[in-house]
Amino acid sequence: MNNKIEVTFEGDHIRVIADGDKDYRFMDQLWREVVTACDLNNCYNVLGIADTTTPVEAVEGYELPRLFQELGIDQRYRIAWVELNENARDMIVFVQTVLANRGLPGLVFDTEEEARDWLLGS
Repeated sequence: MNNKIEVTFEGDHIRVIADGDKDYRFMDQLWREVVTACDLNNCYNVLGIADTTTPVEAVEGYELPRLFQELGIDQRYRIAWVELNENARDMIVFVQTVLANRGLPGLVFDTEEEARDWLLGS
C-alpha cells in the first residue's frame, strides 16, 4: 500500500486520512499538515482515520510528544483517531498513552461514528 495523507477542512473539523506504512518522517509530515490546516481554518477539532500497514516503532512513538510540542499542538486541539487495521491498533493506543502521560491531546476510538460523536458532541 502506498502511503497517503489527506488533510481537509470539513467546516467543523479537520479530517485526516493517514494510510500506509508509518514511521517518524511520515508522522512529522502528517502533523505539520494538520497544524497548517488547523491554523489556516482556526479549527482545532481533528478527526483522523488511518489504515496502517506498518505502525510506527515504539521508540518513534516516544518521540511524538516532542513533535507535538514543537508544532504547538496543545490543549486547544481535540484529536479523535480511528485505526481501521486491528493489527496496528495496539501501537496507536500506546501512542495515545504516551501523549496523555505528557498532558497532550488525543483519544483512540473503535469507529468513526464514536470518534465523531466525541469530537463534535452530537
